[in-house]
Amino acid sequence: MKKILVFAGSNSTTSINHKLVRYAASQINGHTAEVIKLTDYGLPFFSVDMEREEGFPENLKALNIKIQEADALIVSVNEHNGSISAFFKNTLDWLSRLDRKFLLEKKVLLMSTSTGKRGGAGALEYMNYILPKYGANIVESFSFPSFALNFSEDSQTISNQVLLLGFTDVLQNFAHQIGQECVQ
Repeated sequence: MKKILVFAGSNSTTSINHKLVRYAASQINGHTAEVIKLTDYGLPFFSVDMEREEGFPENLKALNIKIQEADALIVSVNEHNGSISAFFKNTLDWLSRLDRKFLLEKKVLLMSTSTGKRGGAGALEYMNYILPKYGANIVESFSFPSFALNFSEDSQTISNQVLLLGFTDVLQNFAHQIGQECVQ
């Protein structure tokens, strides 16, 4: 059984990316999927002066321990103006200062969703480029377009059958890559 850490790169209390990763975690069977919120780790805005004068925040160390204890990650990134949010960039900045290769040998399922037809493609593209610099092995990525049209809030499921098939295929491939079949 593998330990999978699941989170969204958003600090919104109504994050659709968090809803997407929570759904993904609910489809994992035979492994431990722990969903966390990065807002629970409350990192200050990164500054080399702060790092030099105060060191690394305890919340950062706690988050890094969570990542290190995981065998794999499922991450969904939100998009702000064609890139990732400042909130998530700040988290990555802190983590990479603590340990440049904080994702070494971590298999990652990378996702993004948005209210638009591109499904956060700009943020997803950026993350596909940047995470390997920190040691990540991105085994799958998935862009989920038009969240409100394709995800049922009432039943907490993907309502678009074509997207559901694609999403299930991505989860199954991710499961295969981390060790065993684990999708319901």
